[in-house]
Amino acid sequence: MSEGLLAGLRVLDFSRVLAGPLCTMILADLGADVIKVERPRLGDDTRQWGPPWFGEGEDRLSAYFLSVNRNKRSLTLNLKHPRGREIARELAVRADVLVENFRRGQMAAFGLGYEALRARNPALVYASITGFGQSGPYRDRPGYDYVVQAMSGLMAITGPPQGPPYKVGVAISDVIAGLFAATSILAAVRSAERSGRGEYIDVALLDTSVAALVNIISNVLISGQAPRRYGNQHPNIVPYQTFEAADGAFVLAVGNDGQFARLCALLERPEWARDPRFATNPARVQHREALVALLSPIFRARTVADWVEALLAAGIPAGPIHDLPDVLADPHIAARGLLHELPLGDDILRLVGPPVQFAEQPARVRTPPPRLGEHTEAVLGELLGMDAAQIAALRAEGVL
Repeated sequence: MSEGLLAGLRVLDFSRVLAGPLCTMILADLGADVIKVERPRLGDDTRQWGPPWFGEGEDRLSAYFLSVNRNKRSLTLNLKHPRGREIARELAVRADVLVENFRRGQMAAFGLGYEALRARNPALVYASITGFGQSGPYRDRPGYDYVVQAMSGLMAITGPPQGPPYKVGVAISDVIAGLFAATSILAAVRSAERSGRGEYIDVALLDTSVAALVNIISNVLISGQAPRRYGNQHPNIVPYQTFEAADGAFVLAVGNDGQFARLCALLERPEWARDPRFATNPARVQHREALVALLSPIFRARTVADWVEALLAAGIPAGPIHDLPDVLADPHIAARGLLHELPLGDDILRLVGPPVQFAEQPARVRTPPPRLGEHTEAVLGELLGMDAAQIAALRAEGVL
C-alpha cells in the first residue's frame, strides 16, 4: 500500500512526455497511487528518447523517461480498441484524479471526456494539459515547449543584449505547466473531499508560462514598455549579474543598499556607497554601465573561490557558476538528500528525488520508473477483479 501525505489517492495518468508526467510524479512522490496508462508496445514517447540509456537491449530505459516517472505503475491499454476504452472508463470510475495531455477533444472522442466520466464518478478531478488550452483561437495548435517559450515572451527576455533571443536550456514551459497542474489538482481534491463534486482543470503551457514571467510582465503592464534583454544582468537590481574573475565567472547578487555598502567596504571603495549615482538601487539602475565599469577590473584581480568566500563572509550573496557534474558533486546537494540510488534490474539507478522536505511524512522514492506494462496484471486484477485467463484473452485481442 502507498505511504505519504497522499496515501489512498488514486491517479489515472494518460499523459506523456514531460508536463503531465512531471505533474503526476509529484503526486506519486507524495504517496498517490499513480497508474500510468500507456500504448501497447510503444508506451510513452520518451521511452524512445535516447541516448543516453540506462540498461541494454529491450529493457533499456531512456534518461528522459527515467526523470519523471518514478513511483508509478504502468498499465498498457489500447484506447483505439472498444474494449480498451471500456476498461479505461471502468478504471476512471475507481479513480480520484485523471490527468491527460492529448490534443483537445481526443479524450472525448474516446468516450473518456470529463462530462462522460463525471456522470459515473461525480467526485472525479480531471486535468487536461495542452499547449494553448481548451478555448481561444490557438486551442487546436500543437503545443510544444519550444514554441511556447517563443510565444510567451520568455525567449524575448533571455539571451545577451545584442544577438538573437534564446530558449531556456531545459523545457521550462513544460515544467511550469506541470507544477501549476499539480497544485491545482491538490486544491480540487481538497474541494472534492468536502463537497463530493469534482472539477475540470484546463492547464495551458502558454498561460502558465506567461504567468511565470511574474515581475517582468508586471513591469510591462505598469510601464507600457517592452523589456530588453539583459543577458546575465537584472532589469531592476544593480549590481546583480555575473562578473569575470581571474579564473572564470561568478555571480554577484546585491539585493539592497546595505549589501552594496558592505560591498564597497570590502572593495576598499567606501565612498561609492555615498556617491549619488550609486547610493540607492534606483540610482544604480540608472547608472548601471558606470558602476559595472568600475567593478569589473577589480573583480578580475582575484579567483572565483577568493571572491565568493570574501563576499559571503561580508554577508553579500554570491556563488560560483557550476556545470552539472559540479552540481552532482556538491556536498550541500548530498547533505540535502536530493540524490537517490535504487536497484533496477542488475544495476543501480541514480536519480534526483523529491526536492521538498516534509518533517512528518516525507516524499519518498519508493519504486523506480516502471517497465512498459509492468503492472498491467496487478492493476486489472486489483481494481477490476480480472483473473489471468481474462487478461490473457485481452492480450490476444490486442487490448493490452
